Amino acid sequence: MTESRGPQAEKAPQAEKAPQAENAPSPGNAPEAEKAPPADEHARVEAQARKPVARPGPLARLGEARHLGLLAALALLVVVGLVTRPENFATASNLVSILSLAATIGVITVGMTFVIIGGGIDLSVGSIMALASVWATTLATQSYGPFVMIVCAVLVGAGAGLVNGLLISYGRMVPFIATLAMFVAARGLAERMSDRKTQLVQQDNQMIVELSTTRVLGLPLLVFVFALVVAAGWVLLNRTTFGRRTYAVGGNPEAARLAGIDVRRHTVLLYALSGLCCGIAAVLIMARTTTGSSTHGQLYELDAIAAVIIGGTLLAGGRGTIMGSILGLLIFTLITNLFILNGLNTSDQLIAKGLIIVVAVLLQRRGLESRT
Repeated sequence: MTESRGPQAEKAPQAEKAPQAENAPSPGNAPEAEKAPPADEHARVEAQARKPVARPGPLARLGEARHLGLLAALALLVVVGLVTRPENFATASNLVSILSLAATIGVITVGMTFVIIGGGIDLSVGSIMALASVWATTLATQSYGPFVMIVCAVLVGAGAGLVNGLLISYGRMVPFIATLAMFVAARGLAERMSDRKTQLVQQDNQMIVELSTTRVLGLPLLVFVFALVVAAGWVLLNRTTFGRRTYAVGGNPEAARLAGIDVRRHTVLLYALSGLCCGIAAVLIMARTTTGSSTHGQLYELDAIAAVIIGGTLLAGGRGTIMGSILGLLIFTLITNLFILNGLNTSDQLIAKGLIIVVAVLLQRRGLESRT
């Protein structure tokens, strides 16, 4: 605050001796008031931006109306599954199938939650995941072993996300355009690297495949990887300065800037985090399919965005929860599973998902209008 008042102090040194003169309606102070807002206004904005965002604990969040509604929707889908296909739905193998499918998209959803809460959008997550899977399964990369493959996938994902963040923050590109460009470019690069062929994980690197085949407590290891990512995302969003800054940047970027937050740097970190999640998801899909392919992750960005919106995160930013996003993801995954078990058309599944997204956005807008 001393920097913004420096010019005033040079012009009117008496303001330091008598601070009350700043509020005096004298003609001499009028030009200074027009050049810069009063100090108390700066202090009020800064204090408001620095104030930690009040967020309830996990038990209180489960009591929120939107989360209760999501839990009710999940319960309804379970009932539908038990009524229509009880012999197939209520089985351990089907539960594992649901969780395995949710794990890959779920890791991406965690990163998407941070980006949207921070006031952005990422359309490139599916393509980045495909690029990371292809890069990690090339013969050159596989020759170094499974650990290098995992590191490669994570670094490629984080690097692509970093490029998104730099284009948006320092290149001043609209997030929609920047990530749309990455959506196209990453998919094209993946096709170029793989020559549009599916790359198999070699026998020497079966440790990656074991993430899907090895069971602990009846569940594949990749489900536990997904759980760890969700837990880490929850802690990062709710128990760290990074999370508080994410809410501040998404809610009011200008107030966050006045509070001393480097908004551009934080935005870069948000997109890098989203890319990191894409790299982890690439490892999981390599484990599930034993391949790396440029066709991996198609429409994953839509599923992730839809799950985040259904979970109650505002598209405008500033509000959202990891718990809500995961509940939204489970709803979408259950719908997909029920359509498959009942032999329904894929196009009907897409129509149903589209209707759910429209209803979720309309309800979200209605809730905002009722508050105002």
